[in-house]
Amino acid sequence: MSRNILTARADFPVFEEYPGLVYLDNSATQQKPRQVLEAVRKYYSFENANPLRGLYDLSVKATDAYENARRAVRGFINAREDCEIIFTRNATESLNLVAYSYGRANVNEGDEVIVSIAEHHSNMLPWQLLCKEKGAVLKYLECDEKGEFTEEALSALLSERTKLVAVTQISNVLGRLNPIRRFAELCHKAGAVIVCDGAQSVPHIPVDVQELGVDFLAFSGHKMLAPMGIGVLYGRRELLEEMPPFLSGGEMIEYVTREGATYAPLPHKFEAGTVNVGGAVGLHAAIDYMNELGFEAIEKREAELTALMMNEMQKLPHIKIFGSDKPSDHCGIVTFEIEGVHPHDVAAIFDSDSIAVRAGHHCAQPLHKQLGVMSTTRASIAFYNTEEDVMRFVRSLGQIRRKMGYDE
Repeated sequence: MSRNILTARADFPVFEEYPGLVYLDNSATQQKPRQVLEAVRKYYSFENANPLRGLYDLSVKATDAYENARRAVRGFINAREDCEIIFTRNATESLNLVAYSYGRANVNEGDEVIVSIAEHHSNMLPWQLLCKEKGAVLKYLECDEKGEFTEEALSALLSERTKLVAVTQISNVLGRLNPIRRFAELCHKAGAVIVCDGAQSVPHIPVDVQELGVDFLAFSGHKMLAPMGIGVLYGRRELLEEMPPFLSGGEMIEYVTREGATYAPLPHKFEAGTVNVGGAVGLHAAIDYMNELGFEAIEKREAELTALMMNEMQKLPHIKIFGSDKPSDHCGIVTFEIEGVHPHDVAAIFDSDSIAVRAGHHCAQPLHKQLGVMSTTRASIAFYNTEEDVMRFVRSLGQIRRKMGYDE
């Protein structure tokens, strides 16, 4: 069954409760449709049990719900096998899992790790810590002022000592889509693995891990309509098989003695303790919902709204948009500053008009330093936003300097 994207907003209870809300903080987290909320409610009402452990009917149902969610994720990103999908709490935990498990086992003194300067701290700090611990060399892949990373720049950094490259598919500040497939080819030619942060891409564009050629991909459920507390790590099976567990305890073992343990096979080796079945069920429902909408419709709608927003913003004085001046380069993310007004004041004034945006460094301080600013304001779009949302945002934006006492 297909769903009309122009009427999808009616599926989100938050907009009934707050009819005047203009929600433009979708890069931080998305709102949840009834279909997701109902799936989670149904699970906890009628299928709740500790999965994987019980032989009774209710536990089997919980296990089936959990593994069906894993299968849905595999199909959504086109992984080869269900066991290549590891459930975590969020993208941050997924990236830390790779750093602590794969990184500690494979990166040694004198080796090199390359991280893009545009990374969210979640895909930067784990590699900083790993390199300090192991005595490895951390290199940064630089972008230009529009947020573009070139193949030439990456090739210049790659060497026979490079073990790993960490790069986002879409910047959470500039919205720029990176050429991950080509980057993966360059990394593999140099003998390195590539770790991709898909937190901003998976909710907005079709992501095919086999086509991209990435070794690891991390993303969060809450940024794609699902509950908080559920995330995904995709990893190539041959890499995951060789990696030691990240956490130890229940469910991730086959057999325990006084002297040691035999670990469970993939994917359970990396899913210690009681798992978040409710979150996985919500993620499954979110995937079903997005598949009903279709990515063609999602991308088209978000591109239209982004273009409207940027075109109207560019008519206003004293506004600087960071990154490319082309709306198609922003993937629904528009980060900007207003001359003479601190981003926190900008966000507060927007809030007084019931408009939700994000102000600060967006967990990307090194990128902000490269851009020559301490903080910015970010408006980020989802398919359930409307033209009226955008125009209310623009009208409020046009009044901010006057409200701060500037003579226009």
